[in-house]
Amino acid sequence: MSTLETNAIGKYSGDNVKVDDSLNLKSYSTSARNGLTSVAGDMIYNSDDNKVQVYTGSAWENTGASSFNIDYLVIAGGGSGGTGGGTGGAGGGAGGYLNSYASENSGGATSSADTFSAFAGQTYKVAVGGGGASVSGSTTQGNLGTNSNFDFIVSFGGGGGGKTFVQGTGGGSGGGAGAQNAAGLGGIGLPIQGFKGGDCTSAGSPYPTGGGGGAGAVGADGSGASGNGGVGLASSITGSSVTRGGGGGGALYNAGTAGSGGTGGGGNGGTNASSAGVAATVNTGGGGGGAHSGAASGAGGSGIVILRYATADATITVGAGLTSSSATDGSDTVVSFTAGTGTVSFA
Repeated sequence: MSTLETNAIGKYSGDNVKVDDSLNLKSYSTSARNGLTSVAGDMIYNSDDNKVQVYTGSAWENTGASSFNIDYLVIAGGGSGGTGGGTGGAGGGAGGYLNSYASENSGGATSSADTFSAFAGQTYKVAVGGGGASVSGSTTQGNLGTNSNFDFIVSFGGGGGGKTFVQGTGGGSGGGAGAQNAAGLGGIGLPIQGFKGGDCTSAGSPYPTGGGGGAGAVGADGSGASGNGGVGLASSITGSSVTRGGGGGGALYNAGTAGSGGTGGGGNGGTNASSAGVAATVNTGGGGGGAHSGAASGAGGSGIVILRYATADATITVGAGLTSSSATDGSDTVVSFTAGTGTVSFA
């Protein structure tokens, strides 16, 4: 195919040879390479792909470890709402929200995360976090959601809503503060994943509670009325815009206005002692709504993991234990994982 030119070739060990200077492969564009009359074992440098390639007898393939880029949206499970003893429980916080697609924001008002560099033949772990379980009974703190991850990219579960006299739990986004807690604080949210829960700024009737934090905003404070859950964030990683990661609304004991769930799957808070909190929407990572001692709080919404990559770059194999679906959007493949834990690999 070509002539090898070098200043010196000498015996090195047995039948091997060494080249005193660096070996520079002939460079070809893809179109020029395809015009060659090649046999198995021919090797060139592809100047379009910036790859060393070898001819197998039927096709040109890259040599060595071949990497490609994957964009992702990784959302953890949301926290459940809390309950109050004779008052109200606060809204749960949304699950942590990490997004690398198309310069869209991650949670907590942070910029887009870094794209993931994957390698053919490697195996990567995927886990979809569950929402925090509903709680009932007098003065019960909401449960945290479960983490979601794609390899080392981990989103943390949302914080549980606060109970009477107790502030919310921290998490991806924080749970709201419980009633009767004039100095009560919402749980903290992670700076790169979500916002804090709403505070409780007044004690006594009508016993307001804080809303759970969302991926896109702080939960509203409980003051007179209970706080709404913080709003989530919209992403078009699947090809259409979907908002996820809303916080849960805080419950209100006396007649009045309970908190609404934040846009993006957050559940509404209960309005009186017999009104349960509303569960968050599945696969949004939303926070559940708060409730009272006479009713159950809303469960947190399960999370989701979405991967997007150029169809020409790779073919995915999904291992046992994961529930997933695959679609195409333009020249890209989009794989959505909605439940389970397992591994994926690419070829």
